[in-house]
Amino acid sequence: MHSKIQLTKEDLRKNKPARDDYLTKRKTPLIVVLDNVTNSHNIGAFIRLADAFAIEKVIVCGELTISDKKLNKASRNEAKWVCVEYSDSSTSSLQTLLDDGYTVYSVELCHESLDYSDVAYPARCVLVFGNERKGVSEAALKLSHQHIHIPMFGMGNSLNVSTAGAIVLAECANQIRKLPYI
Repeated sequence: MHSKIQLTKEDLRKNKPARDDYLTKRKTPLIVVLDNVTNSHNIGAFIRLADAFAIEKVIVCGELTISDKKLNKASRNEAKWVCVEYSDSSTSSLQTLLDDGYTVYSVELCHESLDYSDVAYPARCVLVFGNERKGVSEAALKLSHQHIHIPMFGMGNSLNVSTAGAIVLAECANQIRKLPYI
């Protein structure tokens, strides 16, 4: 019997692939598009989430002035394990993904948005998260197959974008991994 309840780093590493193998390992066919997310901490948090859920990639869109120091601190240097792309345009990135057969969900409270937990996410899925103050842009919303939201039961109307990302990514990635053809 173990003397401690909590797993050690060595215990945690036992079920992980070798570092060299991980880079070539097939990832969950899920892409995160950050639509003008500007805060380095939030971008770093998404990179860390992408690693945690072993997703395909993160596309950071918009004109950015990222602090590498803050980004690395928030991502805990996990960017080396995650495919991160940078794009000037959310709409051109989304159009490319649509042309490649991805289904696009924007995380934004809209007139016709669905509760994120009521959605059956397909493989080859894109989640769009918006700017910290303005949300997902109208242009990106128009390119989305569906708008989804996290129900809010308190007095606030929204969550920090990286917190929302953790909630929705967990649900979406877990559903995709359970699909019989993944």
